[in-house]
Amino acid sequence: MAPPLSESTPSEGSSAIEIIQHGHKDLVQAIAFNAYGDRCATGGVDGKIRVFNRHRDGIWRLCDNWAAHGGEILELQWLPPTIYPNLLASLGIEGKFKLWAEDPSAAPGKRFSSRAGNGRAISEIRSGRHPFRSFSVKHDEVSRCTYFALLAADGHLSVYESEEPETLTDYTKIDDFQACTKPTRGDETCFKVRFDPNPEPCYTALRAGVPQDALSLVVSGIQAVKIFRTRDTVASSFGAATRAREFYLAIEITAHQHLVRDVAWAPGNYRGYDMIATACQDGFVRVFRIDTPFSNDDGKTWSVADVTGNGKTDDHTIASKGIHARRQSQAPSGIRAEIDKSGTHGERTSAGQPGQVEHTVIELSKLDCHRSPVWRVGFDDDGQILGSVGDEGKLMCYRQTPSGSWAKSSELGMMKTKMTAPV
Repeated sequence: MAPPLSESTPSEGSSAIEIIQHGHKDLVQAIAFNAYGDRCATGGVDGKIRVFNRHRDGIWRLCDNWAAHGGEILELQWLPPTIYPNLLASLGIEGKFKLWAEDPSAAPGKRFSSRAGNGRAISEIRSGRHPFRSFSVKHDEVSRCTYFALLAADGHLSVYESEEPETLTDYTKIDDFQACTKPTRGDETCFKVRFDPNPEPCYTALRAGVPQDALSLVVSGIQAVKIFRTRDTVASSFGAATRAREFYLAIEITAHQHLVRDVAWAPGNYRGYDMIATACQDGFVRVFRIDTPFSNDDGKTWSVADVTGNGKTDDHTIASKGIHARRQSQAPSGIRAEIDKSGTHGERTSAGQPGQVEHTVIELSKLDCHRSPVWRVGFDDDGQILGSVGDEGKLMCYRQTPSGSWAKSSELGMMKTKMTAPV
C-alpha cells in the first residue's frame, strides 16, 4: 500500500493515527472487516472494490482491486470465515446484489476478480420491481444454512435461505412482504435491514416462547424502525405436514420524527434483552432496549427443556435443529410456495396470531454529541462499545453505564497540522 498521506507532529494531549491511502479515485461509501479483523474490503462511488490484507508486520497491503458495479457501492459484508472459499457480498446503486469468491490459488491482484472472469461475480440477483437498497447476511453454524435479507426501495423485504451460499439461484424463499410503508414520489428515503447477529435469541425471549432457531430482523425505512421475528407455522406439502416459518411484526419503534440513516443490532444478548441503535437526520443517536415479558405463572421453569421448548411436541415444534437443517428438501416447490404466500405480500402488523410473542421497547439513551446529522452507527463484536459518525466527520464512541444508559467515552476526528521541515 501507499505510505501515509502525511507525517506531522501531533499537538500536546492528542495521539497521531497513521492515515493510509485507500487508492479509490472517488469517495469510499462502504467498508467491511472480516471476523478476524485481518481483512478489509472498501467500496467506492467509482463502483470498485478493493480488498486489503493485514500482514504480520502490521502493514495493510492491497490484495485485489476490481470494477464490481456500474455505480456507487452501497454496502459490503463478508460471509463467515467458516464458509469456504471466502465470500464477499456487495450491493450497488443499480440494485444488484452480488457475491464474490476468492480463488486462494490465484496471484495477488486476481484473487477475487479472476474467479469467473475479470470483474464477474460468481452469483448475482436483482429485484424485478424496485432496486435493492440494503441487505444483510446471517449464517447458522448448526444447520449450515445461510440467510439473505434484501430490502428494496419500495420497502419490500425478501428473505432467502440456502445451504450453498455461492449459488443464489438455488435459494429458497422463506418470506416476502412489505416491511415498510411505500414512500411517495419525491420523498428523501433511506432503507436499512440488519439480522440479529447473535446465534440465538436471548434467554428471556426463549423463556417467553420465541423459538430457539427463530430469525430476527431490524428494518428501518424513512422514519420507521421495526423488528420482525419468525414464528413457526405448519405447511402442507403433498399431504404431509411440514414445518415452515413466517415473519411477524414484533414491535415498532416510533421515536423518530426525521429520516433514519442507519440502524444496528447489538451482539451479546447475555444481558437478557436486545439493544437497537439508530442514527437519525436530526443529529441524535438513540439506543433502545427490547424486552420480551413473560409470566412466572405459566408453569414453566428455567430448565433447558422449558426455555428452549424442546420438551414439547406440538404442531409448532415438529422439528428441532436436525429437521430444520433438512427443511429445504421438504419445502414445497417454488410455484406452490409462491401461491401459498400470494396473500402475504401486504405490510405486516401485529395480528396476535399463534406463535407471536409480545415485545416491549424502552429508550435507554438519546445522544446528541455530533450536533449534526448522523450517518452511521454500529456496535463492536461484544456489544460493549457503540460508535457513530456524523456530518462533521467525527467518530464518537459510547459505553454503557451501570444504570443502563449510554454515555460518550471517546472522540476521534481529523486535525490539520503543518508539515515539519527536516532538520
